[in-house]
Amino acid sequence: MAQQQQNTGTLFNALTAGSKIIGTIIADSDIRIDGLLEGEMQCSGKVVIGEKGRIKGNVVCQNAEILGNLEGKIEVRQTLALRATSDLRGEIKTTTLIVEPNAKFNGTCSMKADNKAEEATGKK
Repeated sequence: MAQQQQNTGTLFNALTAGSKIIGTIIADSDIRIDGLLEGEMQCSGKVVIGEKGRIKGNVVCQNAEILGNLEGKIEVRQTLALRATSDLRGEIKTTTLIVEPNAKFNGTCSMKADNKAEEATGKK
């Protein structure tokens, strides 16, 4: 019987400073962006955009922490943290939003109850 590999949070991917990807990234584990991504990202874990990191495009992930720049849409199933050095221009969809003083956000934000609460009430 094949064993199913689970995301333990101990593995992560990285796009280092000075690197650039144009296209789509699909990651089953956490990922840190310190370079430039022009395109789409789908991540089953946590996305961290470092202070020098920049994404121009759309992101879908479980959790996210932004210290750098994001221009586009981000959909976070659980918690999105905008740190003091972040600059986000676009659309946010999340369950929980943390915004530190001096974080920059220009765009729209919609928040929903977590999935467990929705399931309990029968709303989606």
